[in-house]
Amino acid sequence: MVYRIFTEKKKELAAEARALLSDINSLLQIKSVTDVRVINRYDAQNITEELFDYSVGTVFSEPQLDITYSELEDDSAACFAVEYLPGQFDQRADSAAQCIQLISQGDRPLIRTAKVYMLYGSVAPAELEAIKKYVINPVEAREASLEKPDTLEIKYDIPSGVATLDGFTALDSDGLADFVSRYGLAMDTDDIKFCQDYFKSERRDPTMTEIRMIDTYWSDHCRHTTFLTHIDSAVFEDELLQSAYDEYMAVRRELGRTKPVCLMDIATVAVKYLKAHGKLDKLDESEEINACTVKIKVNVDGSDEDWLLLFKNETHNHPTEIEPFGGAATCIGGAIRDPLSGRSYVYGAMRITGAANPLKKVSETLPGKLPQRKIVTTAADGYSSYGNQIGLATGIVDEIYHDGYAAKRMEIGAVIAAAPAENVRRERPDPGDIVILLGGSTGRDGCGGATGSSKSHTLKSLETCGAEVQKGNAPEERKLQRLFRNGEACRMIKRCNDFGAGGVSVAIGELADGLEIDLNAVPKKYEGLDGTELAISESQERMAVVVAPEDVDRFLTLADSENLQAVPVAVVKAEPRLVMNWNGKAIVDISREFLNSNGAEKHITAAPEKPQPYGRQVNGGFAENYTALADDLNICSKRGLAEQFDSTIGAGTVLMPFGGRNQLTPIQAMVQKISVEKRHTDDCSLMAWGYNPFISEKSPYHGAYLAVIESVSKLIATGAEFSDVYLTFQEYFERLGKDEKRWGKPLAALLGAFKAQTDLGIAAIGGKDSMSGTFEKLDVPPTLVSFAVTTDKVKNVTANEFKKAGDKVVLIAPEYNKNDLPDTASLLAVYGKVTSLLRSGKALACYTPTYGGIAEAVMKMCFGNSLGFKFSDGISLDTIFGYRYGSFLLEVTEDIEGAVKIGEITNDGKISYRGEEISLGKLLGAYEDKLESVFRCNISSTQPDPENFAYTAQNRAAPAVRRAKPRVLIPVFPGTNCEYDSAKAMRDAGAEPEIFVINNRSADKVAESVERFAESMKKAQIVFIPGGFSGGDEPDGSGKFITAFFRNAAVKAEVADLLDNRGGLMCGICNGFQALIKLGLVPYGRIIDTDESCPTLTYNTIARHQSKIVRTRIASNKSPWLAETEVGDIYSVPISHGEGRFIASDELIRQLAANGQIATQYVDLDGNASSDIRFNPNGSFCAIEGITSPDGRVFGKMGHSERYACGLYKNVPGDYNIKMFESAVKYFK
Repeated sequence: MVYRIFTEKKKELAAEARALLSDINSLLQIKSVTDVRVINRYDAQNITEELFDYSVGTVFSEPQLDITYSELEDDSAACFAVEYLPGQFDQRADSAAQCIQLISQGDRPLIRTAKVYMLYGSVAPAELEAIKKYVINPVEAREASLEKPDTLEIKYDIPSGVATLDGFTALDSDGLADFVSRYGLAMDTDDIKFCQDYFKSERRDPTMTEIRMIDTYWSDHCRHTTFLTHIDSAVFEDELLQSAYDEYMAVRRELGRTKPVCLMDIATVAVKYLKAHGKLDKLDESEEINACTVKIKVNVDGSDEDWLLLFKNETHNHPTEIEPFGGAATCIGGAIRDPLSGRSYVYGAMRITGAANPLKKVSETLPGKLPQRKIVTTAADGYSSYGNQIGLATGIVDEIYHDGYAAKRMEIGAVIAAAPAENVRRERPDPGDIVILLGGSTGRDGCGGATGSSKSHTLKSLETCGAEVQKGNAPEERKLQRLFRNGEACRMIKRCNDFGAGGVSVAIGELADGLEIDLNAVPKKYEGLDGTELAISESQERMAVVVAPEDVDRFLTLADSENLQAVPVAVVKAEPRLVMNWNGKAIVDISREFLNSNGAEKHITAAPEKPQPYGRQVNGGFAENYTALADDLNICSKRGLAEQFDSTIGAGTVLMPFGGRNQLTPIQAMVQKISVEKRHTDDCSLMAWGYNPFISEKSPYHGAYLAVIESVSKLIATGAEFSDVYLTFQEYFERLGKDEKRWGKPLAALLGAFKAQTDLGIAAIGGKDSMSGTFEKLDVPPTLVSFAVTTDKVKNVTANEFKKAGDKVVLIAPEYNKNDLPDTASLLAVYGKVTSLLRSGKALACYTPTYGGIAEAVMKMCFGNSLGFKFSDGISLDTIFGYRYGSFLLEVTEDIEGAVKIGEITNDGKISYRGEEISLGKLLGAYEDKLESVFRCNISSTQPDPENFAYTAQNRAAPAVRRAKPRVLIPVFPGTNCEYDSAKAMRDAGAEPEIFVINNRSADKVAESVERFAESMKKAQIVFIPGGFSGGDEPDGSGKFITAFFRNAAVKAEVADLLDNRGGLMCGICNGFQALIKLGLVPYGRIIDTDESCPTLTYNTIARHQSKIVRTRIASNKSPWLAETEVGDIYSVPISHGEGRFIASDELIRQLAANGQIATQYVDLDGNASSDIRFNPNGSFCAIEGITSPDGRVFGKMGHSERYACGLYKNVPGDYNIKMFESAVKYFK
């Protein structure tokens, strides 16, 4: 039987419905709609009526927030429902099913969800269709029936074999061309003829699987076929590019290069050249194709250790263009799994994207395309959702706006990781070794992703590419992250590959020359997949590892301990052939030599055009230019975008994305401590980016050269030394075809990048090319984004914001040559001088001018601490507003020889020049308002500022048994991501933490986890529920996985014993706080069935995730957790949540305050409780951040106090050590 329930947010909490109404009225300009309701629909099967009824109030809804209906009334609203397409991952349904299984400890039920939209007003049929078109992305979803189905079970046609393409070897040239068109292949007619010749030599026709697999293998996305096209000749119009090309050819001769001239060779030859000259001696090189890897020394607890630093950039342009949420989510997922396959722990990320103007009207959208606003907002939601869930600190988020990106979006994720060198074993697999597939199951999502991303697209092709988008399952990815942090597991792995483009055929197919793969062993999401789909599906969250036969059982046990699926699927063979068996037949049997050929040779002539002038034209007056600057899409605030991304998880963030006491000065380089799980280090990694499309469109050569300069200069401006700097590039160009002028653009860009590398003596040791940025007749701008990476000590890191009024600001700039590029010797001298000034303390802040020149740098440096600036009269407007790449603006404490004085910092709240002035407030208004309608960061509050509560404890609860080193039990649920930080904080405080992974892969595993967890609780003195995204915070509300588990009778009884009989402590932070309050443990001190009168936590009023630093005031020190604090103390704390708004009745709040249960409140810069969104990030009633149980022993708070260590958050001043963990340990002594 199918049971159905509808869940709707209470009217005052219905943020999604209000947002959609606003979009319909303002974006779609449909004024007839007066109200909107958005209702989640859940259908369930294979569940008892009793369990379903219980789940209505615990899983499908929350009494404090939701209204439920067994059916919807017919009230004349225009109504339609939307569901995911079959095969697309539905996290809400999946999490609901898992959650119910945790409650029942039985089999997992079938759940299907849909979203019902009810529109009120006089909605015309054409208007309704326009709204449906806006709401439903046909790539991933469809309109659903409003009728309840008889069953949720889908009857799949079970395929038994794959077709052999009879007659293929006999096709003539026209037949082959028709074959390519009929099957929508990415390869061209030369490639298909090459295939035909091979199968003629094999004396057979291919299977459909073989053709699809070869098409994937040889796609531009997988094997860089455009970059490997032979450039037979290059014709230049100017001396600059000709001389760079001549220098490249001279380097080839010096190195004895015999491989063909091609874009790939130009992109990689600098590495070989610099190595030949004795540089790059710290590269870690192997046959494995993982991420960029360099050898570093990390000082861990005072001792130097050998580590590897890994970094990688990934792009998901095509998937994000057509399905922004899933495309962007799997962009970061794909980026992560490259260094992960290198057996490292990924701890930092950067997101750089390219879009057309998101402020344009929906009516101006290109036919067949999604509106730019829809793409940029949904992609941000997808990337941040995935990265936040897996526990990745995203240090910089920026978006570049250029009309060319309407052709195809640019979506780049760059990640950084590290691992102890001893954990990484790299060996060539031996015959008999076993390939294990780890992680998620396989579905149709992503079939053809590699080939789809390799095509230029037209209106027609976009209609058929829906299956090419993978869906991300972040909780599954987190499990992979945890396993690959296990040294024992890593040391068993001989070779590893991640499942990205090409699926099994590439991920497993590249591990060894000879392989026999059993496709029947590959886990499936659902039945009905044929051998071809199993071979090429790009379903995410999967890894392939090669282990020796004797290590298989132990490796599978370790995977199971992480709640992770692991299945042996292939055997390494001596014969160099790739064989795939399915249903007892070999459906792929191809020689390695043929596969590695990458298809037919391609040849081209390239003819770069002469560089055009690209300098910034300055017209008009000072104030006029400054106002325009603040209002420029490429300069204005991206804070509303960036704050969606968790920037502090991992407790290693040295610089917050925005600095100063106002948190408004954007940083120029992402800085995080090297992540060491249980110990400490003062070593950190830095990553910065560079690119200006408005230079590159005029001169790809200059654009690429200056992108390198910009990325490296940002490292220097942040305090790094110009030593051991490495690069990785993202190349993104239009579809080139056979047009020699079009080929000239990437050629010119790569020559610019080559020259920058050889001039500076640093190399791009990795990169990613995407050569399909064309839609109809529109092209992306020539794009080469440079990412620069290095390591340094935390003490050397410098924040960018101005520090104090009265200090002088100077410019240190290199000399520029006749080509308007920095002179190399001069630039390197400038780098050395800037580093010396910063490390000597003579310079307090530094910023390297980029797109907006000195004017942008000054403005952004002012915002952080509300300081003004007076420009020197002798400086010209061209100097203030023009490009100054490679130069540095420094706040200095004394006169600096050879520096040009730019001006002086003031405290008058103005930026002035020669009598003209403009208020900082006006600039900030323009700067932050520009994208406010797209990415909200400033919303008004209707609540008055609350009072500062104060309750000083006279006495506190005491434990029943004293213990010098209390045991702390830290459960890890699917979606938990703060367990490492939490365990480290407790360990540092003197406790003994135990991380306990809940296994829910089967009913038996759930029951076993319950039993084992209850036993562990008997030995524990503290239970610490860490932060995260419980089941992805689905279904629709936080903490439900955790609450379902803790309501189990055995666990519930142990909680009562811990609190009532043993005097133990409990703590929950962020998602853990959500679990505590929804269990009733705060404020009631026991697990209860909550009702609508109970307090809860709900969605932030800003209707998005918030990640920043907030200030909290101790309102009560009654809790043993706060025994080391005084009422009125103020502590800064990082927050990262989307559902942190505390709501309760006025009466209950008064009771809590009187009993000292309101522990902490959000406060402003003056220390007063506030309703202002800048200080109260979620709109909590009475600015409440944390509350306790009646006796204070259970403490729940939103702020991540566990994310504390020496040297963090250097650009946001405050006291971050609330000493709550030390207090908890002292409680038991």
